[in-house]
Amino acid sequence: MKTGFGWIEVLHVRYDHDIIIHVDGSITRRKKKLSKGEKGHYGHTPLSDAEIGFFLDERPDRVFIGTGQYGDLPLTPAAEEILKRHHAVIRPTPEILPLVEQEKGKYVAVLHVTC
Repeated sequence: MKTGFGWIEVLHVRYDHDIIIHVDGSITRRKKKLSKGEKGHYGHTPLSDAEIGFFLDERPDRVFIGTGQYGDLPLTPAAEEILKRHHAVIRPTPEILPLVEQEKGKYVAVLHVTC
């Protein structure tokens, strides 16, 4: 995996948007619209509980949150509470990628590609 401002490459596929790597290995676009209502409080669309509710269905052993190239993705308090229950590792996206690559168990990764 590689990343730079505004992009991420996973398995030789480049994405120019935030992504989620699911427990089954599939990759989907992050559904930021679910958190847009919180943007006014943070000045940036945060990661909210509305976006990470799917964890209940996927049951990951570990959750990785890549907070952007400079680590500036805000998390809502409700999202932080959910993440506490899922053995979350939260770091800037460039720092989180090696940890994701080394993970042997079931995991979910939410990876922000800007800020």
